[in-house]
Amino acid sequence: MVTIRPEQIEDIPAVRAVNLAAFAGPQEADLVDTLRRNCDRLLSLVAVVGETVVGHVLFSPVTVKGEEQTLHGMGLAPMAVQPEHQSQGIGSQLIRHGLAILGGQGCPFIIVLGHPDYYPRFGFERASHYHMRSQWPDVPDEAFMLLLLDRSLADRLSGVCYYQDEFNEIV
Repeated sequence: MVTIRPEQIEDIPAVRAVNLAAFAGPQEADLVDTLRRNCDRLLSLVAVVGETVVGHVLFSPVTVKGEEQTLHGMGLAPMAVQPEHQSQGIGSQLIRHGLAILGGQGCPFIIVLGHPDYYPRFGFERASHYHMRSQWPDVPDEAFMLLLLDRSLADRLSGVCYYQDEFNEIV
């Protein structure tokens, strides 16, 4: 049985190990560690089987700067599951749990730079539909997605979306 819960301080080494195992290099693990030190508005969740952390998802603040306004939401990244536990729905559970928490906190939108065949199942759609683009010009349109939680923003949400500065080290 999988339990999803907020990251605790004693989970930090296991979270790093999950990110190192799930990705080809240390960039994502280093990013999580750096964001944890530098940003106090994170939502960090772990998936636990027995007493072992097998998955992790991080949400961090993002800013959309448009011509007329600046809006604040959250970005989903990274999300990682130990390779031997992948394809069992653990990543989906982490994401759904995080989306529910952020929705309950009144977060207006969540962005993700991810696989266009995976994230739409959670309601993500191309951010360009809302005249939003990534701060990084080489990001493919189909990979930069948005989940709009506050529908009243649908006609007002436009501009360039900026992640925390720490993301510039891995993109």
